[in-house]
Amino acid sequence: MAIIALVSAKGSPGVTTSALACTLSWQRRLVLAECDPAGGSILAGYLGGALDGPRGIGELAVGELRDGNLEQAFWSQLVDLDAPKRERLLLPGVVDPVQAGSVTPLWQRFTDFFADLEKGHPPYDVLVDCGRLPVVGPPWPLLRAADVVLLVTRAQLPGLSDTRAMIRTIERDFAEHRVPPGTLRLLVVGDGHGNAEIAKALGVPVIARLPADPRTAQVLSLGGTVRAGRPLLRAAAALETPIRSILDQRRARLAWPAVAQGVPDAV
Repeated sequence: MAIIALVSAKGSPGVTTSALACTLSWQRRLVLAECDPAGGSILAGYLGGALDGPRGIGELAVGELRDGNLEQAFWSQLVDLDAPKRERLLLPGVVDPVQAGSVTPLWQRFTDFFADLEKGHPPYDVLVDCGRLPVVGPPWPLLRAADVVLLVTRAQLPGLSDTRAMIRTIERDFAEHRVPPGTLRLLVVGDGHGNAEIAKALGVPVIARLPADPRTAQVLSLGGTVRAGRPLLRAAAALETPIRSILDQRRARLAWPAVAQGVPDAV
């Protein structure tokens, strides 16, 4: 895997909660990057404001604009969510709206840097929490470069209506920028209409549904003990399998022309 982006149309369907649940339950090394221009919430919520001093993408952006030192500064801005293993790392989002002005011009720079983390030693995949798309300075470069974009939606009619409009916006942008077909998937949260019904109505496949699990959602939002056996964590862990399947299939297709060029013509 490389870059997996999560985004929503509007409201609070659970983008950050879903991204954090995946980060804490997937097997591969991950960096969870909070790239919501409206601000990050994990430092103050799940981590309870326990860190001393500023840290995160806002600090990286200020340093990059001043010194151009992203490669050197990146690792010092991360939080180890499962210390000291350094397998589940968090890049906190902006905490001051003023920082958003520094981050927005650097979305492409961050995109290129995140893409290279897969090639590092050790390699890391990046889960990107893009928050709500209808904001000032949305991270479109990250969405266009993502291997998979998960549009998070509630399963009730109001959420689905907002999601339908956002799908059209994303599809137009992806077509203009030649994003490979099949990049966009729906991640449904909570009870409501069925997955097949939602996929048919919106014209986008549903990759999975995360169940309503208020107890775990509260822990991921406000802090506490995460229990791997809870329904939300089990469903988030299972999501890794279809994500990896999509990526394996895509990379096989991309590799085929190069392989075919090296195959002698049949006699």
